[in-house]
Amino acid sequence: MKITAIETLHLSRGITVHAGPIQWLWVLVHTDAGLTGLGETYPHPEAEKAIIHRSLAPVLLGRDPLSIDRLWADMFQAISYSGWAGAEMRAISAIDIALWDLAGKAAGAPVYQLLGGASRESIRTYNTCYDRVDFMTEPVRLARELLESGIRAMKIWPFDGVAHETGGQYITPDQMRRGIEPLRLIREEFGDSMDVALEFHGYWNLPCAIRIAEAVTPYSPMWLEEMLPQDNMVAYKLLAKATKVPLCLSERLMTRWGFRELLENGAAGIIMPDICWCGGISEAKKIAMMAETYYLPIAPHNCGGPVLHFATAHLAANLTNLSIMETVRRHYLEEYRGILTNELPLEGGSLPLPPGPGLGILLDPGVFTRHGVVDRTP
Repeated sequence: MKITAIETLHLSRGITVHAGPIQWLWVLVHTDAGLTGLGETYPHPEAEKAIIHRSLAPVLLGRDPLSIDRLWADMFQAISYSGWAGAEMRAISAIDIALWDLAGKAAGAPVYQLLGGASRESIRTYNTCYDRVDFMTEPVRLARELLESGIRAMKIWPFDGVAHETGGQYITPDQMRRGIEPLRLIREEFGDSMDVALEFHGYWNLPCAIRIAEAVTPYSPMWLEEMLPQDNMVAYKLLAKATKVPLCLSERLMTRWGFRELLENGAAGIIMPDICWCGGISEAKKIAMMAETYYLPIAPHNCGGPVLHFATAHLAANLTNLSIMETVRRHYLEEYRGILTNELPLEGGSLPLPPGPGLGILLDPGVFTRHGVVDRTP
Protein backbone atom coordinates (compact mmCIF):
# COMPACT_ATOMS: atom_id res chain seq x y z
CA MET A 1 0.00 0.00 0.00
CA LYS A 2 1.34 3.43 -0.99
CA ILE A 3 0.32 7.00 -0.24
CA THR A 4 -1.04 8.58 -3.43
CA ALA A 5 -2.33 11.98 -2.26
CA ILE A 6 -2.60 14.33 0.73
CA GLU A 7 -5.76 16.41 0.86
CA THR A 8 -6.63 19.24 3.26
CA LEU A 9 -10.09 20.61 3.93
CA HIS A 10 -11.57 23.28 6.10
CA LEU A 11 -14.76 25.27 6.24
CA SER A 12 -14.08 28.93 5.57
CA ARG A 13 -17.45 29.94 6.98
CA GLY A 14 -20.64 28.44 8.31
CA ILE A 15 -19.96 27.04 11.80
CA THR A 16 -19.38 29.19 14.88
CA VAL A 17 -18.07 27.65 18.08
CA HIS A 18 -17.66 29.20 21.52
CA ALA A 19 -14.41 30.94 20.56
CA GLY A 20 -15.58 32.23 17.17
CA PRO A 21 -15.59 30.92 13.57
CA ILE A 22 -14.50 27.34 13.10
CA GLN A 23 -10.76 26.85 12.60
CA TRP A 24 -10.38 23.07 12.33
CA LEU A 25 -8.22 21.72 9.51
CA TRP A 26 -8.91 18.18 8.33
CA VAL A 27 -6.33 16.08 6.50
CA LEU A 28 -7.06 13.08 4.30
CA VAL A 29 -4.24 10.67 3.44
CA HIS A 30 -5.22 8.70 0.33
CA THR A 31 -3.72 5.36 -0.76
CA ASP A 32 -3.65 3.13 -3.83
CA ALA A 33 -5.54 0.50 -1.82
CA GLY A 34 -8.60 2.74 -1.65
CA LEU A 35 -8.21 3.35 2.10
CA THR A 36 -8.15 6.92 3.42
CA GLY A 37 -6.99 8.16 6.81
CA LEU A 38 -8.53 11.19 8.52
CA GLY A 39 -6.60 13.63 10.74
CA GLU A 40 -7.17 17.05 12.26
CA THR A 41 -5.43 20.04 13.78
CA TYR A 42 -6.21 23.63 14.76
CA PRO A 43 -6.39 26.65 15.15
CA HIS A 44 -4.66 28.24 12.10
CA PRO A 45 -5.62 26.18 9.02
CA GLU A 46 -3.93 28.40 6.45
CA ALA A 47 -0.53 28.05 8.13
CA GLU A 48 -0.89 24.34 8.85
CA LYS A 49 -2.14 23.64 5.33
CA ALA A 50 0.86 25.39 3.79
CA ILE A 51 3.28 23.27 5.82
CA ILE A 52 1.48 20.07 4.84
CA HIS A 53 1.54 20.73 1.12
CA ARG A 54 4.94 22.41 0.85
CA SER A 55 7.03 20.45 3.35
CA LEU A 56 5.28 17.21 4.33
CA ALA A 57 3.53 15.90 1.21
CA PRO A 58 6.85 15.47 -0.67
CA VAL A 59 8.09 13.32 2.22
CA LEU A 60 4.98 11.14 2.21
CA LEU A 61 3.94 10.57 -1.39
CA GLY A 62 4.75 7.08 -2.66
CA ARG A 63 5.60 5.80 0.83
CA ASP A 64 4.09 2.98 2.91
CA PRO A 65 1.55 4.61 5.27
CA LEU A 66 1.99 1.82 7.82
CA SER A 67 5.61 2.87 8.51
CA ILE A 68 4.30 5.45 10.96
CA ASP A 69 7.43 5.88 13.10
CA ARG A 70 9.70 6.23 10.07
CA LEU A 71 7.38 8.73 8.42
CA TRP A 72 7.13 10.77 11.63
CA ALA A 73 10.91 10.96 11.92
CA ASP A 74 11.27 11.96 8.27
CA MET A 75 8.58 14.65 8.59
CA PHE A 76 10.27 15.98 11.72
CA GLN A 77 13.60 16.16 9.91
CA ALA A 78 11.94 17.98 7.00
CA ILE A 79 10.75 20.82 9.25
CA SER A 80 13.43 20.82 11.95
CA TYR A 81 15.51 23.67 10.51
CA SER A 82 12.49 25.94 10.14
CA GLY A 83 11.38 25.42 13.75
CA TRP A 84 9.07 22.74 15.06
CA ALA A 85 7.14 24.30 17.95
CA GLY A 86 4.23 25.77 16.01
CA ALA A 87 2.34 25.22 12.78
CA GLU A 88 4.96 22.69 11.69
CA MET A 89 4.26 20.37 14.61
CA ARG A 90 0.50 20.87 14.35
CA ALA A 91 0.76 19.83 10.70
CA ILE A 92 2.72 16.69 11.59
CA SER A 93 0.14 15.95 14.29
CA ALA A 94 -2.70 15.97 11.76
CA ILE A 95 -0.83 13.66 9.39
CA ASP A 96 0.09 11.29 12.21
CA ILE A 97 -3.53 11.00 13.36
CA ALA A 98 -4.54 10.17 9.77
CA LEU A 99 -1.82 7.51 9.51
CA TRP A 100 -3.07 5.78 12.67
CA ASP A 101 -6.61 5.91 11.30
CA LEU A 102 -5.32 4.29 8.09
CA ALA A 103 -3.41 1.62 10.01
CA GLY A 104 -6.53 0.70 11.97
CA LYS A 105 -8.61 0.49 8.81
CA ALA A 106 -5.99 -1.71 7.15
CA ALA A 107 -5.94 -4.03 10.18
CA GLY A 108 -9.69 -3.95 10.71
CA ALA A 109 -9.15 -2.88 14.32
CA PRO A 110 -9.69 0.22 16.45
CA VAL A 111 -6.65 2.44 16.98
CA TYR A 112 -6.55 1.72 20.71
CA GLN A 113 -6.06 -1.98 19.89
CA LEU A 114 -3.03 -1.13 17.75
CA LEU A 115 -1.62 0.97 20.60
CA GLY A 116 -1.62 -2.08 22.88
CA GLY A 117 -5.26 -2.72 23.67
CA ALA A 118 -7.80 -1.27 26.07
CA SER A 119 -6.74 -0.61 29.65
CA ARG A 120 -10.28 0.06 30.85
CA GLU A 121 -13.92 -0.60 29.99
CA SER A 122 -14.88 3.09 29.93
CA ILE A 123 -13.06 6.42 30.14
CA ARG A 124 -13.33 8.76 33.13
CA THR A 125 -13.99 12.34 32.03
CA TYR A 126 -14.43 15.90 33.19
CA ASN A 127 -16.34 18.76 31.57
CA THR A 128 -14.58 21.91 30.46
CA CYS A 129 -17.27 24.48 31.07
CA TYR A 130 -17.85 26.26 27.78
CA ASP A 131 -21.51 25.84 28.66
CA ARG A 132 -24.46 28.13 28.09
CA VAL A 133 -24.75 28.29 31.89
CA ASP A 134 -22.03 30.72 33.04
CA PHE A 135 -19.76 29.34 35.77
CA MET A 136 -19.05 32.85 37.05
CA THR A 137 -22.69 33.82 37.62
CA GLU A 138 -24.37 30.41 38.14
CA PRO A 139 -21.70 27.96 39.30
CA VAL A 140 -24.04 25.95 41.53
CA ARG A 141 -26.63 25.50 38.78
CA LEU A 142 -23.93 24.38 36.34
CA ALA A 143 -22.37 21.94 38.80
CA ARG A 144 -25.81 20.51 39.61
CA GLU A 145 -26.58 19.96 35.91
CA LEU A 146 -23.30 18.13 35.47
CA LEU A 147 -23.78 15.96 38.55
CA GLU A 148 -27.30 15.04 37.44
CA SER A 149 -25.87 13.85 34.12
CA GLY A 150 -23.27 11.71 35.89
CA ILE A 151 -20.29 14.06 35.41
CA ARG A 152 -18.35 14.40 38.66
CA ALA A 153 -15.49 16.68 37.58
CA MET A 154 -15.42 20.08 35.88
CA LYS A 155 -12.91 22.74 34.82
CA ILE A 156 -13.41 26.49 35.16
CA TRP A 157 -11.21 29.59 34.78
CA PRO A 158 -12.60 32.12 37.29
CA PHE A 159 -9.40 34.20 37.52
CA ASP A 160 -9.12 34.99 33.80
CA GLY A 161 -11.26 38.12 34.03
CA VAL A 162 -9.01 39.49 36.75
CA ALA A 163 -5.90 38.67 34.69
CA HIS A 164 -7.32 40.66 31.79
CA GLU A 165 -7.82 43.62 34.13
CA THR A 166 -4.32 43.58 35.60
CA GLY A 167 -2.24 41.91 32.90
CA GLY A 168 -1.58 39.13 35.41
CA GLN A 169 0.89 41.39 37.22
CA TYR A 170 -1.04 41.98 40.45
CA ILE A 171 -4.24 40.91 42.20
CA THR A 172 -6.14 42.82 44.91
CA PRO A 173 -7.94 41.20 47.85
CA ASP A 174 -11.29 41.97 46.24
CA GLN A 175 -10.18 40.42 42.94
CA MET A 176 -8.96 37.37 44.80
CA ARG A 177 -12.36 36.94 46.45
CA ARG A 178 -14.07 37.33 43.09
CA GLY A 179 -11.91 34.61 41.53
CA ILE A 180 -12.45 32.22 44.43
CA GLU A 181 -16.22 32.72 44.63
CA PRO A 182 -17.40 30.13 42.04
CA LEU A 183 -15.18 27.46 43.60
CA ARG A 184 -16.32 28.41 47.11
CA LEU A 185 -20.00 28.21 46.15
CA ILE A 186 -19.59 24.79 44.49
CA ARG A 187 -17.75 23.44 47.54
CA GLU A 188 -20.34 24.91 49.91
CA GLU A 189 -23.22 23.31 48.01
CA PHE A 190 -21.76 19.95 46.97
CA GLY A 191 -18.79 19.29 49.22
CA ASP A 192 -16.39 16.84 47.61
CA SER A 193 -19.04 15.36 45.28
CA MET A 194 -17.69 17.51 42.43
CA ASP A 195 -13.99 17.78 41.53
CA VAL A 196 -13.12 21.25 40.25
CA ALA A 197 -9.98 21.90 38.20
CA LEU A 198 -8.82 25.50 37.78
CA GLU A 199 -7.47 26.69 34.43
CA PHE A 200 -5.35 29.87 34.21
CA HIS A 201 -4.30 29.98 30.51
CA GLY A 202 -0.76 31.09 31.43
CA TYR A 203 -1.82 34.63 32.33
CA TRP A 204 -0.05 35.12 35.68
CA ASN A 205 3.40 36.06 36.93
CA LEU A 206 5.05 33.89 39.55
CA PRO A 207 4.29 35.94 42.72
CA CYS A 208 0.60 36.22 41.80
CA ALA A 209 0.42 32.53 40.95
CA ILE A 210 1.85 31.63 44.36
CA ARG A 211 -0.67 33.89 46.12
CA ILE A 212 -3.60 32.45 44.14
CA ALA A 213 -2.47 28.88 44.74
CA GLU A 214 -2.29 29.56 48.47
CA ALA A 215 -5.74 31.21 48.49
CA VAL A 216 -7.54 28.39 46.67
CA THR A 217 -5.88 25.52 48.57
CA PRO A 218 -8.58 25.34 51.31
CA TYR A 219 -11.14 24.59 48.57
CA SER A 220 -9.19 21.54 47.32
CA PRO A 221 -9.09 22.13 43.55
CA MET A 222 -8.37 19.03 41.46
CA TRP A 223 -5.39 20.80 39.89
CA LEU A 224 -4.00 24.22 38.87
CA GLU A 225 -3.51 24.31 35.10
CA GLU A 226 -1.05 26.56 33.27
CA MET A 227 -0.80 29.30 35.88
CA LEU A 228 2.34 30.63 34.15
CA PRO A 229 3.37 30.71 30.50
CA GLN A 230 4.81 27.35 29.45
CA ASP A 231 8.31 28.55 28.54
CA ASN A 232 10.15 28.54 31.90
CA MET A 233 10.21 25.25 33.76
CA VAL A 234 12.42 26.66 36.54
CA ALA A 235 9.62 29.10 37.41
CA TYR A 236 7.16 26.20 37.46
CA LYS A 237 9.45 24.28 39.82
CA LEU A 238 9.38 27.26 42.20
CA LEU A 239 5.58 27.38 41.97
CA ALA A 240 5.30 23.64 42.63
CA LYS A 241 7.40 24.02 45.80
CA ALA A 242 5.04 26.76 47.02
CA THR A 243 1.79 24.76 46.79
CA LYS A 244 0.43 21.36 47.72
CA VAL A 245 -2.11 21.47 44.89
CA PRO A 246 -0.85 19.53 41.84
CA LEU A 247 0.11 21.54 38.78
CA CYS A 248 -1.20 20.41 35.40
CA LEU A 249 0.69 21.25 32.19
CA SER A 250 0.91 21.71 29.36
CA GLU A 251 -1.24 21.50 26.26
CA ARG A 252 1.13 23.98 24.63
CA LEU A 253 4.26 21.86 24.98
CA MET A 254 5.16 19.95 21.82
CA THR A 255 6.99 16.62 21.37
CA ARG A 256 8.70 14.43 23.94
CA TRP A 257 11.62 16.89 23.97
CA GLY A 258 9.27 19.70 24.97
CA PHE A 259 8.09 17.65 27.96
CA ARG A 260 11.54 16.36 28.94
CA GLU A 261 12.58 19.23 31.24
CA LEU A 262 9.17 19.35 32.87
CA LEU A 263 9.36 15.67 33.73
CA GLU A 264 12.95 15.91 34.95
CA ASN A 265 12.43 18.89 37.29
CA GLY A 266 9.33 17.45 38.95
CA ALA A 267 7.18 20.58 38.59
CA ALA A 268 4.05 18.90 37.25
CA GLY A 269 1.68 16.55 39.02
CA ILE A 270 -0.43 15.90 35.91
CA ILE A 271 0.85 15.81 32.31
CA MET A 272 -1.46 17.24 29.63
CA PRO A 273 -0.46 16.74 25.97
CA ASP A 274 -2.77 17.70 23.10
CA ILE A 275 -2.72 15.12 20.29
CA CYS A 276 -3.37 17.77 17.62
CA TRP A 277 -0.41 19.87 18.81
CA CYS A 278 2.22 17.69 20.47
CA GLY A 279 2.99 15.50 17.45
CA GLY A 280 -0.05 13.29 17.04
CA ILE A 281 -1.00 9.96 18.57
CA SER A 282 2.55 8.67 18.14
CA GLU A 283 4.13 11.43 20.17
CA ALA A 284 1.37 11.57 22.80
CA LYS A 285 1.90 7.86 23.46
CA LYS A 286 5.65 8.41 23.89
CA ILE A 287 5.08 11.38 26.21
CA ALA A 288 2.73 9.25 28.30
CA MET A 289 5.29 6.46 28.52
CA MET A 290 7.95 8.96 29.63
CA ALA A 291 5.55 10.30 32.27
CA GLU A 292 4.89 6.77 33.49
CA THR A 293 8.57 6.34 34.35
CA TYR A 294 8.10 9.27 36.79
CA TYR A 295 4.82 7.79 38.10
CA LEU A 296 2.88 10.73 36.68
CA PRO A 297 -0.67 10.51 35.29
CA ILE A 298 -1.91 11.76 31.93
CA ALA A 299 -4.96 13.99 31.43
CA PRO A 300 -4.99 14.70 27.67
CA HIS A 301 -6.18 18.07 26.43
CA ASN A 302 -9.26 17.70 24.22
CA CYS A 303 -10.73 21.07 23.38
CA GLY A 304 -10.51 21.05 19.58
CA GLY A 305 -12.59 19.44 16.86
CA PRO A 306 -14.51 16.18 16.49
CA VAL A 307 -11.61 14.14 15.08
CA LEU A 308 -9.46 15.10 18.07
CA HIS A 309 -12.31 13.95 20.33
CA PHE A 310 -12.20 10.44 18.84
CA ALA A 311 -8.40 10.28 18.63
CA THR A 312 -8.07 11.31 22.27
CA ALA A 313 -10.61 8.67 23.30
CA HIS A 314 -8.55 5.97 21.56
CA LEU A 315 -5.39 7.11 23.33
CA ALA A 316 -7.24 7.38 26.67
CA ALA A 317 -8.65 3.88 26.23
CA ASN A 318 -5.13 2.51 25.94
CA LEU A 319 -2.96 4.43 28.42
CA THR A 320 -2.29 2.62 31.68
CA ASN A 321 -1.45 5.93 33.41
CA LEU A 322 -4.55 7.82 32.33
CA SER A 323 -6.05 9.95 35.10
CA ILE A 324 -8.99 11.57 33.33
CA MET A 325 -9.92 12.81 29.84
CA GLU A 326 -11.16 16.27 29.00
CA THR A 327 -14.50 16.64 27.22
CA VAL A 328 -16.59 19.68 26.35
CA ARG A 329 -20.31 19.07 26.70
CA ARG A 330 -21.26 21.88 24.33
CA HIS A 331 -18.93 20.42 21.70
CA TYR A 332 -20.18 16.84 21.59
CA LEU A 333 -23.86 17.74 22.12
CA GLU A 334 -24.01 20.68 19.69
CA GLU A 335 -20.99 21.79 17.70
CA TYR A 336 -19.80 18.38 16.44
CA ARG A 337 -23.24 17.38 15.20
CA GLY A 338 -23.41 16.51 11.50
CA ILE A 339 -19.66 16.76 10.87
CA LEU A 340 -18.72 13.09 11.26
CA THR A 341 -20.51 9.85 10.45
CA ASN A 342 -20.35 8.82 14.10
CA GLU A 343 -20.72 10.46 17.51
CA LEU A 344 -19.12 9.73 20.87
CA PRO A 345 -21.20 11.28 23.66
CA LEU A 346 -20.84 10.47 27.33
CA GLU A 347 -22.74 7.65 28.97
CA GLY A 348 -23.36 8.32 32.65
CA GLY A 349 -20.40 10.66 32.92
CA SER A 350 -17.92 8.35 31.16
CA LEU A 351 -17.00 7.77 27.54
CA PRO A 352 -17.49 4.32 26.04
CA LEU A 353 -14.57 2.77 24.23
CA PRO A 354 -14.48 4.35 20.77
CA PRO A 355 -15.36 2.20 17.76
CA GLY A 356 -13.18 1.00 14.90
CA PRO A 357 -11.77 0.22 12.49
CA GLY A 358 -9.21 3.00 12.77
CA LEU A 359 -10.71 5.97 14.56
CA GLY A 360 -14.18 4.71 13.64
CA ILE A 361 -15.19 7.87 11.79
CA LEU A 362 -15.49 9.51 8.39
CA LEU A 363 -16.35 13.07 7.45
CA ASP A 364 -20.06 13.25 6.74
CA PRO A 365 -20.47 13.62 2.94
CA GLY A 366 -22.99 16.42 3.39
CA VAL A 367 -21.02 18.55 5.83
CA PHE A 368 -19.55 20.82 3.19
CA THR A 369 -22.73 21.51 1.27
CA ARG A 370 -24.57 22.14 4.53
CA HIS A 371 -22.07 24.52 5.97
CA GLY A 372 -20.94 26.63 3.04
CA VAL A 373 -17.67 27.35 1.35
CA VAL A 374 -14.94 24.73 1.48
CA ASP A 375 -11.23 25.25 1.00
CA ARG A 376 -10.21 21.87 -0.42
CA THR A 377 -6.62 21.34 -1.56
CA PRO A 378 -5.32 18.02 -2.93
